[in-house]
Amino acid sequence: MRILVVEDARALADVLAEGLRDRGMAVDVAHDGLAAAAKLDLNAYDVVVLDRDLPGIHGDTLCHMITERDDRPMVLMLTAAGSPGDRVSGLILGADDYLAKPFHFPELVLRIHALARRRPSARPRTLRAAGIELDAARHVATRDGRPLDLSPKEFALLEALLSVAPAFLSAEALLERVWDENADPFTNTVTVTVGRLRRKLGDPSPITTRPGVGYRITDPAG
Repeated sequence: MRILVVEDARALADVLAEGLRDRGMAVDVAHDGLAAAAKLDLNAYDVVVLDRDLPGIHGDTLCHMITERDDRPMVLMLTAAGSPGDRVSGLILGADDYLAKPFHFPELVLRIHALARRRPSARPRTLRAAGIELDAARHVATRDGRPLDLSPKEFALLEALLSVAPAFLSAEALLERVWDENADPFTNTVTVTVGRLRRKLGDPSPITTRPGVGYRITDPAG
């Protein structure tokens, strides 16, 4: 899942980004409306966590711009303006959810997952292939009933592969989906993480590789 956090309070933006990355999400950050608009033109996001009172382009204007996009991300307004009237006006602007500051971080995570599942193009909550079951909201994955102890990046990598199974995902596509804009496109981090994931999934490996094409999940018995 790829998230854009738009928050002009840099310390809060950093805390949010770090916390969401620890949950296996790929997170980009923008500190003003102009930077956010530029990132939205470059990248596809599942959810935008949007502060309302932004410099550059106000959060209300940015929210309206997002709702006009094709295949738009879901918008969670995260703001200190938390009166019932503020929430109503935010939802009228096109926000899909509204959470007032201060907030409880686990609630924010649950709301992000709920919004991602509500996207028209969203995948099912539980992904299944090759004996693997993955529930992103509960952050649980098993293979043939055996719990898998995965790091956040391993979990996100498995989720990305399951979401398109049995199709291939290139290393570049995985880098974009699982990591964030700061990832080095020339790094071997995808190869290394796939290797660790293969070991944790066990034999026979459900991950196959095709040089020049990418990686996919298939049933070894099929």
